[in-house]
Amino acid sequence: MNIVITGASSGIGLALAKAYAKPGACLGLIARNPAKLTEIAQFCRQQGAAVVPGILDVTDVQALKQWLLDFDHQHHVDLLIANAGVTCIMPQDGGNESWHNTQQVLNTNIYGVFNTVYPLIEPMRQRQQGQIAIISSLAAYRGLPITPAYCASKAAIKAYGEALHGWLKRDGVQVSVVCPGFVKSDLSDQFPKPKWFLLSAEKAAQIIQRGLARRQAAIDFPWPLAVGMKLLAMLPSAVAEGILQVMGYGTAKRHR
Repeated sequence: MNIVITGASSGIGLALAKAYAKPGACLGLIARNPAKLTEIAQFCRQQGAAVVPGILDVTDVQALKQWLLDFDHQHHVDLLIANAGVTCIMPQDGGNESWHNTQQVLNTNIYGVFNTVYPLIEPMRQRQQGQIAIISSLAAYRGLPITPAYCASKAAIKAYGEALHGWLKRDGVQVSVVCPGFVKSDLSDQFPKPKWFLLSAEKAAQIIQRGLARRQAAIDFPWPLAVGMKLLAMLPSAVAEGILQVMGYGTAKRHR
């Protein structure tokens, strides 16, 4: 099985790379950090997998496109996991997200996913097989006042993945949208406490791997938080915002 994973050097991407590392697998692992990428590539090879590392930023559209097409030419991609992502949190003094951070989140989480998925759509359609997994977030269901840009980016790629699923299934290409809750990682460490139903990256990878094997269109977890976020989205704004405030994910108090 030939698998490409972006954001493969940490968090869910790292755990997925380890989960899929086995004899007969060829892993295309993409990340920005050369040292961490070398380390995970070595681990996966020790498990018997072939590894093609790509030291790339998913916002570099031309370099990423060329790498993906070259990999696909040598190893037809069976599974593409668009996982790379970043976040930013509103300042605790009640200030605004910086424009620099906002741009970084949107460029990585939205355009980075588009840059990853788009080059392989036509090759998969022509072969009438393949699977695409887009890693969104339960934050896509309801905007959290503490992280507007992140929620917007995850909502965008959730909608993108759902639309692709409806379009590409007729061509034999399966698209899954993955919406995790809190998963222990450098990214989740930036969120304030409490982190409800926090999972390890390894447990998250197991759930994702199982859902992809079943070709589920939507993989939302953990289920109590998934149900809660979906219900939250149905409530009047004033009620939903009050609940988020109590949970610690509302607006920060402005310091005077």
